Amino acid sequence: MTAGTTAPGRAQISARTLRTDRWWVQPAVTVVVLVAFIIYATIRAFANADYYSAPYISPFYSPCLATSCVPGSGEIAIFGDWWKLSPALIILIFPLGFRLTCYYYRKAYYRGFWSSPPACAVAEPHGKYTGERRFPLVLNNVHRYFFYIGLIFNVILTYDAVLGFRDSTGAWGHMGLGTLVLLANAALLWLYSLSCHSCRHVMGGRLTHFSKHPVRYRAWTFVSKLNTRHMFFAWASLIGVALADLYVALVAGGAISDLRFF
Repeated sequence: MTAGTTAPGRAQISARTLRTDRWWVQPAVTVVVLVAFIIYATIRAFANADYYSAPYISPFYSPCLATSCVPGSGEIAIFGDWWKLSPALIILIFPLGFRLTCYYYRKAYYRGFWSSPPACAVAEPHGKYTGERRFPLVLNNVHRYFFYIGLIFNVILTYDAVLGFRDSTGAWGHMGLGTLVLLANAALLWLYSLSCHSCRHVMGGRLTHFSKHPVRYRAWTFVSKLNTRHMFFAWASLIGVALADLYVALVAGGAISDLRFF
């Protein structure tokens, strides 16, 4: 399929676009934010330190599946002593896969990094368009499976947030700023997942008559409303998970003290 400025049917004008607004701002911001997150997440994933301060654990390291995890962090010794790298590298592939194959993030990095196209009514510079029919973009078709796995991680991170109501001795009745940070992170991740296009399809897909499935219709209606704000939840949850990790890292490293409410 031919694309770009020489595509058949495109008006034969010398200008790349007739748009006069700053259409390039959005893809530029997308690149800056995503690159900043990638750099930060990579550094934290390989750091293998400052990810647990009772009762808080970083979302980058939960669940901690290696025997080398910090004692008390809820370690699950699925990976034995042979795993010498950071335990974060074991689990980050799943939330990363969910976001990389997400319908909104595809649009974001297609426009921001590949200029395909960089904005509406702005022709892409590529001379050929193959869509998602070839490797590696064909792997985006596994998004629905990453969605299911992502729900499991949401449950785990919600459990971590509930554990934030315990103090360092394990007694219930504690609440600190870290508790609120983990709760906010879990809530944003749920909103991001429930507003996902795959979730909307799970709720109402393959139905011929909504009238015969009132429960699924109500669920589909609810998810459809969330879906209209999927872009906002995508960015908010991305920034939220980074801030949650940063807060735990600062507390665990001794840079700040957790503000305790009771």
